[in-house]
Amino acid sequence: MPGGRHVAAVNGVSFDLAAGECLALVGESGCGKSVLAAALLGLLPGNARTRGAAWLGPAGDRLDVLTAGEATLARTVRGRRVGLIPQSPAAHLTPVRTVRAQLEETVRELRGTGRAALRAAAEAAAARAAFPTDHLDRYPHQLSGGLAQRAATALALVADAPLLIADEPTTGLDRDLVDRTVGELRRHADNGHGLLVITHDLAAAERVADRIAVMYAGRIVELTDAAPFFGSPGPRHPYARGLLAALPERDFAPIPGLPPELDALPDGCAFAPRCDRATDRCAVLPDLTGGVACHHAPKAAHA
Repeated sequence: MPGGRHVAAVNGVSFDLAAGECLALVGESGCGKSVLAAALLGLLPGNARTRGAAWLGPAGDRLDVLTAGEATLARTVRGRRVGLIPQSPAAHLTPVRTVRAQLEETVRELRGTGRAALRAAAEAAAARAAFPTDHLDRYPHQLSGGLAQRAATALALVADAPLLIADEPTTGLDRDLVDRTVGELRRHADNGHGLLVITHDLAAAERVADRIAVMYAGRIVELTDAAPFFGSPGPRHPYARGLLAALPERDFAPIPGLPPELDALPDGCAFAPRCDRATDRCAVLPDLTGGVACHHAPKAAHA
């Protein structure tokens, strides 16, 4: 960063994702969720540095996407092996081409569809994301935020990629379209594809996810099955409990304070200044053990 500063935007993150499974990554803005997605697709800015590995594919045909070159990512990974529904869809659509033209090009390149069948294939792809046919000949600047979101979703689903990363896929959609989009994403996973959903919409996460990963200040602080997380016994990390308690249909009680700046993280637990359970033990950074990173978390129900 300017002035020689270093910011650890994502730190010590480790998880796996199986075919046919959905993992929902949740947390407040600025906790590193979208940076993680960008790292998996080789889309980090030029001043970013990565360590570790991110393996894509089955044993015997695995690719480390963190070390893969741009040519490999562009020709064999993006769109083909990993699809992306971007957080800012309007910025990812080509401004001088209609939605139809972009869909037809994507269908042709990723499916090998012939010219005669392109129009029908593009319209079928649009319908899958509830994008209206009578808007296909519009340019991105003529679309609302919700329509741009649906256009980006249609493009991402074209290849039925083995892994789909959906970064805030329900932003700008009304509730009926949220339900339809969540249903389509769940079908994508049920058809044997991996699905990583990054979202602030915990209601959508509850509907689509098999597992939940909660991020705070660049780290995963809880990683668990979705059913006990949203039901009983509920989250084990105080931050995760606070996220659920803030929902209008629950306690509607916001978490006090703000997340820390990533270039000024404390040595210990980053959530301690906002936590009502903090003690001197929290001056030491807790490891993610048994699915939770907290010195005061209750033991798992099966323990």
